[in-house]
Amino acid sequence: MKLLAALALAASLRLGIAAAAPTPPAPSSPPAVSQAASALDNGCPTLLDHRFDDLDTGKPVDLCQFRGKVVIVVNTASFCGFAPQLAQLQQLLDRYGPQGLVVLGFPSDDFHQEFANPARIVPFSRKHYQVRFPLFGVSHVTEPDPNPLYKQLIAASGVQPKWNFYKYLIGRDGRFAGEYSSLTAPDTPQFVDKVRALLAAKP
Repeated sequence: MKLLAALALAASLRLGIAAAAPTPPAPSSPPAVSQAASALDNGCPTLLDHRFDDLDTGKPVDLCQFRGKVVIVVNTASFCGFAPQLAQLQQLLDRYGPQGLVVLGFPSDDFHQEFANPARIVPFSRKHYQVRFPLFGVSHVTEPDPNPLYKQLIAASGVQPKWNFYKYLIGRDGRFAGEYSSLTAPDTPQFVDKVRALLAAKP
């Protein structure tokens, strides 16, 4: 009887210890990181946190390299009546590039005025308009399927390109700073004054 009592006591003690032992916590999942948070972590503004293939070289261009600069984003089309703005944009870049201006061209056939063969776009732009700023691979710039940068610019401005040579401005702080229609030429005083004001602002 004493032996049975001792065994029962030992069993009850083991059960008590097991019941008192804390359950190890389940491993927690790492928190989701938003694109905005990721952009802040790597020092790149969200609007510039993109890569696009250069139409001439085929190599990816990281737009983060343009942080701290004033950026003109423009959708281009070789056969558009506004195509001479390519030369005006290059002239504006020649004048204000040393102060921190960048022009980024996004050829698009959304309005059916671009070469069917993308390989002809860069040579044409260089020959007729002396373009030296980057032109990227042909993409959509309007809803429902704009490229990622244009999707953000449309959301920020509330306006999508209504025609070729619609211009968006990004300030030195990497934020949307204005949008201008195709009718506003790059050499229009209103547009130039806005560019100069953005260049004068601190990042």
